This record gives sequence, structure tokens and C-alpha cells, in this order.
Amino acid sequence: MSVVALGAGGAAHASATGSTAVGTFDYDLRGAGVKVPVGCFLTHSIDGSGKRITAQLAGVDCAGLAVTFTKFCNWRIDFSYADTDNRTYKVSRGKTHMECKGNPLRRNAAQTLPKYGKACARFYVNGKLRAVQCHFITK
Repeated sequence: MSVVALGAGGAAHASATGSTAVGTFDYDLRGAGVKVPVGCFLTHSIDGSGKRITAQLAGVDCAGLAVTFTKFCNWRIDFSYADTDNRTYKVSRGKTHMECKGNPLRRNAAQTLPKYGKACARFYVNGKLRAVQCHFITK
């Protein structure tokens, strides 16, 4: 996370936003083939200070022709947390949304992590991992 100090001698707060491309893929929806073209991105934002996360959200947005033609069905977004040795110690599994949506979004509750390491958003479609975006949380 990048750190921004607010005011002289004020508390240090950190926030970060990052995006990663969702690669093109095909999946089956009730016997019909669905193709996801290039142009979609998983964006993950996190706010907080130290191990305290005050806000976290992740969503998928598409650009160009992908905006018109892309809908994700049977999707979910999980948040996972790993320590500095890259051992996952917590997963907040999102609800699987059976409806089709062009811009999936999930928010996670505020929390204090027990360890430094990283926080990741994981985007699944039809039970298959399609994109991951992480932020390191350090002292």
C-alpha cells in the first residue's frame, strides 16, 4: 500500500488501488457457450492504516467492445489474506451470484488483520478462478 501522511504529525493512512486484466475465456451457461473477450479488468481498492482495513472493494469493469458484449454469470469475488511467508490464513468467500451482470462488485467489512502480508481479491466465474489482484500490507 502507498502511504500518505495527512497533516504535519498526523496519523499515517494507507490506500491502494490496482487492476489486473481478466483474460479472454469461454464458459458454458445452461448449454449455451459464453465468450468473454479481452477488455475487462479486476480492480481492487483497499483503505486503512497498518493492519486495520477500513474499506475494501473489488469489481470487474470492461472497456471498449467488451462493455457491450460482456456479462458474467455464476460469479463471485473472494477476499483472501496471507502472511509475509505467503501462507493464506483467512478467506472471505463471496456469495455466488447466479444472475448475469456486466459489472460485478463486492465490498468487504472493516477489519483488523492479525498479521502483515497481503490482501487479495479473487474473481471466479462458474467456479473457475479468472483473475487475482493483491496489495501488500506492511509496517
